[in-house]
Amino acid sequence: MDANPNIVTFLTERAVTEPELPAIKLGETVLSYRALDDVSARFATILTEHGVRPGDRVALIMPNLPYFPITYYAMLRLGAIVVPMNPLLKAGEIAFAWTDAEVRVAVVFTLFADEATKAATSTGTDVIVVTPGELDALLARTQPSPEVAVRDAEDTAVILYTSGTTGQPKGAELTHHNLGSNVRTTLETLLPMAPGDVVFGGLPLFHSFGQTVGLNSAIAGGACLTLLPRFDGEQALQIVQDDKVTVFLGVPTMYMGLLAVKDPARFDTSTLRIAASGGASLPVEVLRGVEQTFGFKLIEGYGLSETSPVASFNHPDRDSKPGSIGTPIRGVEFGLRDENDREVGEGEIGEIVIRGENVMKGYWNRPDATAEVMRGGWFHTGDLATRDADGYYFIVDRKKDMIIRNGFNVYPREVEEVLYTHPEVAEAAVVGVPDPQHGEEIAALVTLRDGATVTEDALRDWVKDRIAAYKYPRIVKFGALPKGPTGKILKREIRL
Repeated sequence: MDANPNIVTFLTERAVTEPELPAIKLGETVLSYRALDDVSARFATILTEHGVRPGDRVALIMPNLPYFPITYYAMLRLGAIVVPMNPLLKAGEIAFAWTDAEVRVAVVFTLFADEATKAATSTGTDVIVVTPGELDALLARTQPSPEVAVRDAEDTAVILYTSGTTGQPKGAELTHHNLGSNVRTTLETLLPMAPGDVVFGGLPLFHSFGQTVGLNSAIAGGACLTLLPRFDGEQALQIVQDDKVTVFLGVPTMYMGLLAVKDPARFDTSTLRIAASGGASLPVEVLRGVEQTFGFKLIEGYGLSETSPVASFNHPDRDSKPGSIGTPIRGVEFGLRDENDREVGEGEIGEIVIRGENVMKGYWNRPDATAEVMRGGWFHTGDLATRDADGYYFIVDRKKDMIIRNGFNVYPREVEEVLYTHPEVAEAAVVGVPDPQHGEEIAALVTLRDGATVTEDALRDWVKDRIAAYKYPRIVKFGALPKGPTGKILKREIRL
């Protein structure tokens, strides 16, 4: 085990070995490793003046700006526990998390200060508002904090609040060992990043995928993370071209966004070596479209906030299988269990259970919830999958998303895969809606490509011809799909 498992050492060590290399970029703004280390040490001094001590929970509400890594690493430097939060949350949602985690201090970007300030009236949290210019001037006259707190491997580094699909959000406690192990495995076996690499930073940094695979992996590898605060397909391709991006990280809707760009061949994407997709199931047609259009290899993986997040991947040194989430990463074991927690066989559907170095310590102050998901020492994900003879896993669907129509199990992803093969479909989500006759009815909300002429009835009939009669969607509606901060489709918000 490392002498100091504190993951801030990813930065402090690179500041010594590659001080002048670019670490963070946003447009014309570039922070070298030396500069990022120095300015985060200065912000650590400011946090100390606000009373932050090792083990204190400090909230961070910040978009993808250089201020995110500056403040994030400042918190870790002091041994504090970072509580990253979606900047779009409202006061009540913020107050819940701050109260639950007993947040002492919150660092908030100025654009989102109103809601945070409202939350602070009920929580008593000390709010530090980050205003560009003002903070820069303050940092310039502040002395850097020379200390890097020594943390134990099992000390909590970050608390990530889950989206709360059932009940109130829960805070997943990720330790320095959880995160450090996930970063090292990412770099050594999945997505090698080294000095000279440029990593696309369009994933929200407050989210586990963007934080571990984007920020921390890039910093640990000595690469440059080039930021995009709000994803746009055309802007993303412009950044790939201008900054000579070598590693692209995204969720499926981002890759759909790239494919939707008009005349994408006008952008030079030849520097891209590899791309990774996670956060949701990647439709096979989208994977093939991206690889054919842009010419880079796109590998799909799988993980959750509770697993730091990476749990499995189509490893680049092995054959990839379209539609698969690959095989477990180093230091991680998978199982497939039925409703009685018994292992199921090859080709059978079961719930994915995980154990290994990446699995969270537990849910903050929720021993009952922790015990429920950690039955028998395995984290129960709620995701249904099958495993083939080669050990590759294929997600069938979320356990809670499965539709039961006339007693038959229908897995929305199977229907969605058929919808995506229609040339005029851009995005699709399939959900179950209550039905007095059938128990549940199958419904699809679809976003069409520009210029599409297909009708709702015609699309329904088209799917009917390509799938078993009990599976096709009787209800097809056209419209925009609700999405979360990473671009993940939020099925729980669909109303048909």
